[in-house]
Amino acid sequence: MTRRVFRRAILVSLLLLGAAGAASYTVKAGDTLYSVARANSTTVAELTRVNRLTGTTLEIGQVLTLPGSAPSRVPSAPAVVTPAPITPAQPSTGTSSLQGVTVRVPASLRMGEGFTLRLSGARAGQATVRFPSELGEDVRRPAEVLKPVGAAGEFVVPGRVVLGKTTPVVYEVSVGGDLMRGRIPVTALDQPIQHLNLPNSVTNKLQDPARAAEEAAVEKAYARRTPQVWSRPFAPALATARGTSSGFGQPRTYKAGGPVAYHYGTDFPAPSGTPILAVNDGTVVIAGKYPVRGGLVVVDHGAGVVSMYFHQSRVLAKVGQKVTRGEKIGEVGTTGLSAGPHLHLEVRVRGEATNPSGWMNRLWPR
Repeated sequence: MTRRVFRRAILVSLLLLGAAGAASYTVKAGDTLYSVARANSTTVAELTRVNRLTGTTLEIGQVLTLPGSAPSRVPSAPAVVTPAPITPAQPSTGTSSLQGVTVRVPASLRMGEGFTLRLSGARAGQATVRFPSELGEDVRRPAEVLKPVGAAGEFVVPGRVVLGKTTPVVYEVSVGGDLMRGRIPVTALDQPIQHLNLPNSVTNKLQDPARAAEEAAVEKAYARRTPQVWSRPFAPALATARGTSSGFGQPRTYKAGGPVAYHYGTDFPAPSGTPILAVNDGTVVIAGKYPVRGGLVVVDHGAGVVSMYFHQSRVLAKVGQKVTRGEKIGEVGTTGLSAGPHLHLEVRVRGEATNPSGWMNRLWPR
C-alpha cells in the first residue's frame, strides 16, 4: 500500500551515493534494477553487463558494481534475434495469429488494471510471452519471460498495468522462432488526490525500524512463481460488504504536505471482528503482525498471483496452510497504518497491484 513512500528514502540515499561516485551499491528491500539504475544515472543494460547478471531478480544484501559512466537515458527494449519477420498484432480487433496460435488481447486498458493475453491453438502451450514496455517502468522483474497457464489448447498469461502508467502496454509472443509484437492503449483513472491527514501516532509507523523486515517479507511473496492452484472464480473477502471507503488507485497523502502515493488496494469498512475470507484457493505465505500492514495474511494462488489482507485484529491463518475459497483466515481490525476498522484487500500480479474488482466473480480478469 505504501511501497512508493518507503522507496523515497531509499532513492534519496541512492542519489547521494551516485553524487559521491560510489563504486558499489547494496540492494535494499523494494529495489529493482530499474530503480537502482535510475538513481545512479546509469541503465539496466549497463548494470546487467557490468555485474554479469543473467536475469532481473535482485536479492536483499546483494552488492552491485556501479558502472563508471553510462548514457543518461533508459534503454528501449532489447532487439530480439529471430529468423522470421515480426508480425504486428491488430489492436483494433484484439485478435491476431502466429504459427497457428491465436492471440486475443483487450482492445484497451486502464491504469492499474489486471488483464489476460489469451492464446489458443495446438501450439499455444509452446509460446512464451513478455512485456518489453516494462523495461521503462518501476516494476519487479521487468520483461520477464512468461509461460502460458492452461491446458487443451486454451492458455492465458496474466498481465498488469502499473499505476501511474498511461503509455501503451507492449507485448511480444514467441512461437517456434517467430515473434509477434503488439500494443494495447492505456487510459488514466483521473481520480482526485485524497488527503487523509492522519495523526502522527499513525503516520509514525512509516518510520518504524521493523518496516525493513516487513518489506522484505512481502517482496519474497511477490517473487514466488508457483503453479496455478485455483479452478473457480474469485469471490469477495467479506461476506457482506458495506461499500468502499477508499478505492483502488486513489492518489493520496497520509499527512499534510506529505508525498503523494497510490492506494494499491481497496478498503472495505466493516466492524472489528468481521470474518475475512480467502478470495480463492491457495497457500498462506505470510501470517503475522507488521508496523504498516498490521495484522497481515498473504495467500499465494500460483501463476504469480497473490492476495493480501491488511489491518486484521486477529490473524487466524498459519504460514504453509492450504486454504480454500471462502475459508476464514482472520478478522477485520484497525491495526497498522489505519484510522478505523476496515479490510484493505490487494490482488497482485508478479508483485504489482491490480484492481481487486477486476477479479471478483471471474476465473481471470478480462
